Amino acid sequence: MPRALACGLCAVVAGIAASGLAGAGAAAISAPVPTTIARPVPVTAYIVSSGAGTVTPVRTATNTALRAIKVGAGPDAIAITPNGQTAYVVTTGVGNTCGSGCTVTPFRTATNTALRPIAAGYHPVAIAITPDGKTAYVATFLLTPRERPAVLPISTATNTVQTAIPTGTGPDDIAITPDGKTAYVANNDNLFVTPFSTSTDKPAKTIGLGTYAARIAITPDGATAYVTAASSRQYRMDMVTPIRTATGTALKAIRVGRGPGTAIAITPDGKTAYVANDASGTVTPIRTATNTALRAIKVGAHPVAMAITP
Repeated sequence: MPRALACGLCAVVAGIAASGLAGAGAAAISAPVPTTIARPVPVTAYIVSSGAGTVTPVRTATNTALRAIKVGAGPDAIAITPNGQTAYVVTTGVGNTCGSGCTVTPFRTATNTALRPIAAGYHPVAIAITPDGKTAYVATFLLTPRERPAVLPISTATNTVQTAIPTGTGPDDIAITPDGKTAYVANNDNLFVTPFSTSTDKPAKTIGLGTYAARIAITPDGATAYVTAASSRQYRMDMVTPIRTATGTALKAIRVGRGPGTAIAITPDGKTAYVANDASGTVTPIRTATNTALRAIKVGAHPVAMAITP
């Protein structure tokens, strides 16, 4: 119950009780009656349409689509600040080609109006926002066609890009620990993960894997990051590697189904990680306490995304 509504009811109840006492000879107590009641904030889902170059807000209470927001060619990823006030949309151009003119477009959720696009290098692919909402990190394959891949920090207060953070080749996913102190970048074309401190934006020692990295997810307690293997003809593509975040060390890889490079999700209690195996049409649960794979769950062909209820 909203606090304003709860307090208002308390005041009404107090007034009724006071009236009863007055009838019994006690002095009447006048209690204020609320004139306004706090209304719940409307919940909105934002749908990214790559072909249309738009993001469509959907009011979940009525399942009605609002006016689409134009964000640029080929939007591919979206993240929203923890306070819900601003969304950031990564655009990759038509056919994932925008030269060095790819952008991140912020928009205000209160008005659903796009702000000025932010230059984001050549082919940005992933975005993550720190728990305090101060920085959005964008993984981009190249700063320009001739420069290294990097992660671009964007100050959400000013929507300006800060100094780029070098990564491995093909940074394809990024995850931030729940305490906001460390980010991990999965490098699709390298056999390692690049961690960096969010307080200094300086990369730490890379964490070696037995295969190329694709997707990454971190347990709610921040203790373990799980990295799925990317497709490769040279290396096994049926592995998930746990990383002990306290020490930055990779643990023994866990064998799952074929092609686990599409999606991974962890339950809110942190007890189970679910890995989508694209090539085998299965989902493999991993018991995080022991890092053991459970029996695979047969699903439809080419599972590519997952979500877990709160």
